[in-house]
Amino acid sequence: MTGTVTHDPPPTAGGRQGRPLIVTEDAELLDDLLRLCAAAGAMPEVRHGVPARGGVWEAAPLVLVGDDAARRVRGAARRSGVVLVGRDQDDSGVWRRAVEIGADHVLVLPDGEQWLVDRIADVAEGVGRPALTVGVIGGRGGAGASTLACALAVTSAREGLRTLLVDADPLGGGLDVLLGGETAEGLRWPAFAASRGRVGGGALEESLPELHALRVLSWDRGDCVAVPPQAVRAVLAAARRRGGAVVVDLPRRVDEGVAEALAQLDVGLLVVPAELRAVAAAARVASAVGMVLRDVRVAVRGPYAPGLDDREVARLLGLPLAGEVPVESALLRPADRRTPPGAVPRGPLARFCTAFWERALLETGAA
Repeated sequence: MTGTVTHDPPPTAGGRQGRPLIVTEDAELLDDLLRLCAAAGAMPEVRHGVPARGGVWEAAPLVLVGDDAARRVRGAARRSGVVLVGRDQDDSGVWRRAVEIGADHVLVLPDGEQWLVDRIADVAEGVGRPALTVGVIGGRGGAGASTLACALAVTSAREGLRTLLVDADPLGGGLDVLLGGETAEGLRWPAFAASRGRVGGGALEESLPELHALRVLSWDRGDCVAVPPQAVRAVLAAARRRGGAVVVDLPRRVDEGVAEALAQLDVGLLVVPAELRAVAAAARVASAVGMVLRDVRVAVRGPYAPGLDDREVARLLGLPLAGEVPVESALLRPADRRTPPGAVPRGPLARFCTAFWERALLETGAA
């Protein structure tokens, strides 16, 4: 059981790593808390009472107070990030004691173990602002969604953001191929198929191929064409915790795994060629995506059919207009097939992506 008393404690300021503080004299409870810290990859500091003012009590990013120690910490300075931990499910007095010490949460073991492991792991990883996460999906086949997803990721990395590009379309041929890195060392989606619960953000990032200053999670050339929804949820949550930008290339069908990905997006870009059949197809895709993701915008790709322009396409779909996606002629020449989309800083595609990130970062307050 877990419960909130006042407010959710904020993440560690500035994403700095820190050691959690445990305050208890209950040997059995201490063993459990040390076990949970070990599972989360954190090395805690243990005290039997309140440390001296100006010390570890104020500095620790997370304080776990055993119910046995509630009386002893009653006079400590009030701060966020305090969790009162007990064992008795039927003890109604634990809520009163939590208020007395200014705890943010009350947690009763063993029911709240997974919640506590996640909180401790956040501290161990130094979690700050989550990544701005953008999904790109084609309004019809061949719309250019994968090209735009790669260009957005390449542009983000060039601007100095920690960037992860996620290929969520197992039948798309692999974004590592589009980036010219199909032989690069690192893990692909099948390696994460058994993931459940929490995946370490740092370990995920380090395990993936690095191409053009960004990390790429793509598919291998094996028979695996699906990853369980729980694994999609765990992997994307880990990617978001690292901050920066995450770009997800999505298939047009919405199954359980894609729904998990959509649920973690901040913005969705629907790439639509400016032709009537494409607009009709995109309307069906937008309807399915919009059931999960609220912020869906249309990115229109020319050339334009008679009577259509980017604003008219957006009006027909009833979606906000993200802009016109330009075609970069260099990508169409066989000699440049290893040039990743968006790699030419002054190219039209890179300029579109740069303008998109500037707007998105301002809108989310991450700029």
